Amino acid sequence: MKVIDLSQSIYTEMEVYPNDPPVKIDIVHSYETDHWQLRSLQMGSHTGSHVDAFSHMHKNMANLDQIPLERFFGMAQLVKLDQEWPKDIGLFFVETIDIDYLDKIISFNPGFVGGNISDSLEKELLKREIITYTGLVNLDLLPVLESFMFYGLPLKIKEGDGSPVRAIAII
Repeated sequence: MKVIDLSQSIYTEMEVYPNDPPVKIDIVHSYETDHWQLRSLQMGSHTGSHVDAFSHMHKNMANLDQIPLERFFGMAQLVKLDQEWPKDIGLFFVETIDIDYLDKIISFNPGFVGGNISDSLEKELLKREIITYTGLVNLDLLPVLESFMFYGLPLKIKEGDGSPVRAIAII
């Protein structure tokens, strides 16, 4: 068994999507003064490696706390645009994928899609209740067209539109 971490580290002043809140992490309690350590985290809900709820781009659609946990993990494959894709499992893309692939993606019935997804494609996938993961790293370490178990659990944010995740692939 091999575990591949697909998550970005979160740190102060990391790059974020244009006009999203900046990341700020401060030490509030330290070992030296308080005998324990605690940090304050300030960031947007779509910081780093994150999952998008359907409500992220569509009013009156399900928030994170309304989507069953089972939707945030499952079998998946890294696929190339010019190769055969598997049906009924999650799909991940290293190549940038845009709205031109919407019908093809839908025909393969993935529960979730991740990787380099254009905003227009992401909006249409969420509208069809296909969960999207963006900001993932190390996708190039995944075997192509070989199934693996994927986990990308969000924080349980009440009425959350998205959440940073610790995304992993288990091969």
